[in-house]
Amino acid sequence: MAAAVPPALSMEALFSYDQVRRSFYMFVFQWPLAEMIVGADDLRFIDRLWADWSPGYEATEDLAHVKDCLRDPSNLSAALGYYRATLGALPQDPALADLQAATGAPPPQPTLYLHGADDGCMAVSLADGTAEQLAPGSRVEIVPGTGHFLHLERPDVVNRAIVDFVTAPD
Repeated sequence: MAAAVPPALSMEALFSYDQVRRSFYMFVFQWPLAEMIVGADDLRFIDRLWADWSPGYEATEDLAHVKDCLRDPSNLSAALGYYRATLGALPQDPALADLQAATGAPPPQPTLYLHGADDGCMAVSLADGTAEQLAPGSRVEIVPGTGHFLHLERPDVVNRAIVDFVTAPD
């Protein structure tokens, strides 16, 4: 959900100015000062990311829970560690090489891929070509009127799409 399937991502789309601008946070999170930057002013950075990623979504209640989790410095470091590992800033465990390599391949089973039409984090255009990369029986749906947190913004639509997908006859 809201994170395009790697083989479907074209380098042109992924590294376009617009997508790099949307993804600036990933580069910020690589810096040793990221914990201080993100944690400043009661995690105001997170408020701004959410506002950019899901424009128009009233996230006050959700952000309170997110911030409660991220205020603990070890939790914030762990959350940033995900992005550091994604861009290869952390050493990889050789014992997990096969699993790590698999993350670059499309899922082999039928997959439901959902993306918000107004996603300010991952451009909706990054979903182009995803359907062709997925296993037979997969589906790609762009959810209108939603941003990056489509499952929070339109749980009725997202939940219905998931239930319909998992209960559809083979």
